[in-house]
Order: sequence, then C-alpha cells, then structure tokens
Amino acid sequence: MSAKSDPVFARIARRYDRINRLLSLGHEQEWRRRGADHLPPGRVLDLGSGTGAALEIFGDREVIALDPVVEMLRLSPIRHRVAAVGEQLPFRDETFDGVFSAYVFRNLTSVPRTLEEIHRVLRPGGRAVVVDLTRPKSPVSRVVHRIGTAVLLPLVGAVFAGAPGEYRYLHRTLDALPPPEELLAHSPLRLERVWRMGMNGFVYGAVLEKK
Repeated sequence: MSAKSDPVFARIARRYDRINRLLSLGHEQEWRRRGADHLPPGRVLDLGSGTGAALEIFGDREVIALDPVVEMLRLSPIRHRVAAVGEQLPFRDETFDGVFSAYVFRNLTSVPRTLEEIHRVLRPGGRAVVVDLTRPKSPVSRVVHRIGTAVLLPLVGAVFAGAPGEYRYLHRTLDALPPPEELLAHSPLRLERVWRMGMNGFVYGAVLEKK
C-alpha cells in the first residue's frame, strides 16, 4: 500500500475499528454492506482487510484477507490471511470472483497499478467493489468538510488513540486523490456505477467489472 501509511496503521491497530465507529457515527459497516451487496458469490479478496471488520458482510462467500500491516492481520477473525500490498498481489491470474476494498484506496501508493492487479486476479465477469472516503462534491461543503476533518481527526486521535499525528495524516489523505468518478474512470476494469453516502456525500461506493 504505502510506506507512509503502514506504520500509522500498525500503531493504531487495536483502536482503529472503535475510532472508525465513532467517526462514522456507527455507519461504517452499513457503508461496507451497501458495497458488498454488489459482489458476486464465490471467492472474494478483501483487499486492505485490516482487522477483518468486513467479515460479517460477506455471507457464505470464501474470503481471503490481504493487508500489508501484520499488526492488523493478527487481530482478524478471517481464516485465510496474506500480508502483501495491492500493487503486487501474490495470486495467480483469474483467482477471484470478486474483490472488495473498503477505506483503503486513498492510502495506496499507486491506484492505477492496483487496478491492473485487481483486473489480473479477477475472473471474466468478476466484480470489484470500492468503498472509501472523499471530499463532498459541493465547493462549499468541500471547504467545510476540509476544515472539519483538519480539526476533528487529530482531536479524536489524541483523545481516543493518543495519536494525533496519525489522524492528521488521515486527514491529508482525503485530498490525495481526485474524485472517484475521475479516479476510477480509466482502468482495465469497466466502471459500472459510483454512488455517494454519508453527510454531503463524503463516502463513495463504486462497482467495476472485468469484461
């Protein structure tokens, strides 16, 4: 993923899910579920799986968890876990029916390379689902959101994780990439749809398909 983000997540691994629930007002799993509803049955790669918080939304699918942060994977209830990065997936071509990635893409070293790897490991007709954070579309809402995260994220990090610097980094990742409609438009995968969730649409979901 990213040499900058990996140490951040290693330090906050045990408190990461609790703080996510707080910051999302308890909606982070609902947003994951809305994305996972678009996954096909079969074998799914949970890319950037972290502590395995998404496991319950996958139903009876076979799940492989992948994350570069070993401290996160150690906390995961998912049986099959692999420590690796999205830019270099250690799987054979056409291994998975679906790929799911939640709250990860803005931390990638290379989104284009990761999309190429997802395309490679997906079977024909397979789907990739991405859920992540972004800035709202409205210019006014975008400014308000930027100010809010600049203040709120380090404060929450300091109070609940003792890590204000780590959450200041997470604030900066929200401006690291273009909007999802632009970010995902040019890849080997066909972009089927993008939708917005959360207050002022600061969370997005996207479905991509392998032709």
